[in-house]
Amino acid sequence: MSAVSEKLGLIAGNGRFPFLLLDAARAHGTEVVVAAIQEETDPEMDQRAAADTGIRVHWLSLGELSRLIETFHKEGVARAVMAGQVKHKQIFSSIRPDWRLAKLLLSLRTRNTDMLLGAVAKVLADEGIELISSTSYLEPLLAKPGVLTSRAPTENEQRDIAYGREIARAIATYDIGQTVVIASQACVAIEAMEGTDAAIERAGVLMKTVDEAPSTLERSLTVVKVAKPKQDMRFDVPVIGLRTIKAMRHAHATCLAIEAARTLIFDLDKVLEQANQHGIAIIAFEPS
Repeated sequence: MSAVSEKLGLIAGNGRFPFLLLDAARAHGTEVVVAAIQEETDPEMDQRAAADTGIRVHWLSLGELSRLIETFHKEGVARAVMAGQVKHKQIFSSIRPDWRLAKLLLSLRTRNTDMLLGAVAKVLADEGIELISSTSYLEPLLAKPGVLTSRAPTENEQRDIAYGREIARAIATYDIGQTVVIASQACVAIEAMEGTDAAIERAGVLMKTVDEAPSTLERSLTVVKVAKPKQDMRFDVPVIGLRTIKAMRHAHATCLAIEAARTLIFDLDKVLEQANQHGIAIIAFEPS
């Protein structure tokens, strides 16, 4: 991506995603105005701003949609990007929305991720702020198709992947979650509001319980993560990283299948190193 003179607004959630995008944008010479979410963004964001005069940080509560717009207007931001997770359960938390967000929430038929963030994107667009793809500046981190690890999935894991893709696509259609955990073509766990890593950990606990009683299920778990059928690349793009591998290790999961070209992999070299070290197979399949 070529350098641009206009400022980029970064709506930062939790995790490393905002920092990776921030670093990539700065490497292109782009000045960045960060809207840091008090309930989510790592405080390290202030340290980044202190070390780089091309970064300005404004801390806002998750419910302050009007203040977000006012901040971007004052800073001259016409393009913005969302990066980093905002936990789905925050929608139902005790955070008090301002009048603009309250009005938006009341207008929604459902409060799933696509509906909510899509409505926020429309409000921003109406205010002259274009929300761009969350993979902007980070396209090299999108998964390439094929087996990524030294070990390919076994025949049983391949069967679990095929079954898991069917289930994952179905739940993704309803914007419930994007990840399922499978064992011997049985669905052990489905991601909901808790997120991918917590769903994997829950599957591990369930399988530990199964192991304590007679069962025809094999112990190995396969994790399948997909994009939504009509994935809006501006938000909620599938992401895996070292925390995903750590969760799989704790759950004794042996295989991870992700969607190529629509899944971001953070710390790819370290992810593959850890996966190979612990015998975890990772494969990126072509979108269907």
